[in-house]
Amino acid sequence: MRRDKGSLFSDIAFLLLLLFCFVCIVFVAGDSDHYFLNIILLNVAFLLAVVTFFTSATTGLVLNILFIFGYGTYSLYRIVVTGATIGADSYFWLIMTPILTVIAWMLTRSNRQLQDENNRLREKNASLVMVDENTRLKNMRSFQSDATVFMAISTRYKIPLTLLVLSVKYWDDLKRIVSETELIDIIADVTKINESSIRTNDSLYMLNPSVPLWGMLLLTDREGAEVVVNRLRDKVSAINMSEIEDKYKVELGLNIGTSEYKSDVHPSPLEWVSLAKKQMEFDV
Repeated sequence: MRRDKGSLFSDIAFLLLLLFCFVCIVFVAGDSDHYFLNIILLNVAFLLAVVTFFTSATTGLVLNILFIFGYGTYSLYRIVVTGATIGADSYFWLIMTPILTVIAWMLTRSNRQLQDENNRLREKNASLVMVDENTRLKNMRSFQSDATVFMAISTRYKIPLTLLVLSVKYWDDLKRIVSETELIDIIADVTKINESSIRTNDSLYMLNPSVPLWGMLLLTDREGAEVVVNRLRDKVSAINMSEIEDKYKVELGLNIGTSEYKSDVHPSPLEWVSLAKKQMEFDV
C-alpha cells in the first residue's frame, strides 16, 4: 500500500522516539552511581522536547544551546572544584538531548503536514459535495448546476418554469423556544411535506442549511406554482391541528415566495433565488 511522505515521516519519528527511550533506559539503569543526576537530565531532555513540540525548531535549538552551555559549565565545575574525571558517559546527554529535540521537531512537522492535508481534503470535499448532509437534499451548488439546465430547456422548448422558495416563519424565535432535537424534527417534517407536494419531474433543494431555506424547481407557470403553495399550506395546517400540540409546543408557519423564469430577463441562478426571496417579504 502506497504511503504519503507525511505519514512515512511520522512513522520514522515515532520509531526514533521508541529507540531513544530504549537507549536512555539502558544507560540510566547501567549507571547506578549517577542515577539521580541521569533522571534529572532525562526529565530536562523531555521538557525541551515538549517545548519544541508545541513551539518551533528554533525555540528548541536555542534551549538546547542553553542546556549544553549549562551542562558544560557544571561539568567544568566538577573538574576544577571537586577534581572529578569526565568519562565518555558524560557526553551522553550532550548528544541525546539535541537528538530528542530533533525527534520532537520531526513529530511536529509530520503532524502539521497531516493536519494541513486533512484540512485541504475537508475543504475540497465541502466544495465538491452536492448533497446536504442532514436532509440528504441537493444543495445550493447542485441547484446552480441544475437551474442552468432547467432554464436552457425552458427557453428552448417554451416550457414554463417557476422557482419556489420557502422557509419556516420566525425561525430565529423558534431556535430560542424549542430544543435542538425539535428543530431537527421540524426540518425533517417540512422536508417531507415539500417532497410530498411536488411531482416526480420537479426538483427539491436545501438552499441554506443554517437558516433552512428550501427551493423547488417546478415545471409550471405561476398559477401552477400557486397550487403547490396552497398544497403546502394545507399540509402545514393539518400538522398544526393534529400533532403540533404534543410534538413542538409551537405553531408552524411558512414564508413562501415564487418567481417565474423569464427568458428575456435571463437571471443567473443566484439572482433568481434573490428574486424569489423578495417575494417572500410580501408573504405575511
